Amino acid sequence: MSERDLKTRTKNFALRIIRCYTTLPKTVEAQVLGKQLLRSGTSVGAHYREAQRSRSNAEFISKMEGGMQELEETIYWMELLTDGGIIKEQQIRDLHSEAHEIMAIFVTCTKKVKNGTK
Repeated sequence: MSERDLKTRTKNFALRIIRCYTTLPKTVEAQVLGKQLLRSGTSVGAHYREAQRSRSNAEFISKMEGGMQELEETIYWMELLTDGGIIKEQQIRDLHSEAHEIMAIFVTCTKKVKNGTK
């Protein structure tokens, strides 16, 4: 996957997170969890873009690992939304899957740099 493709993919992920947030119920719990989801889910692409501008391998790894932390947090908020009965699992199944796929790509990119094969 090219840098441009991943840049687009992470941006589209953020846009899907935004749309997900706008469909959540207006209950206090949904909005609290939703804002957490919104914050973490939209920062994944920002971390990726920062990594692309890194000045060293160590900085690249740090930014990518930051993106992975945000992805993990995003997955957590999605699980709370579904497990808490706020939304149905099928409503965010594809989004949840995309988070895991982006995570796998970030892990691979980071491993390549750590192994000196960027």
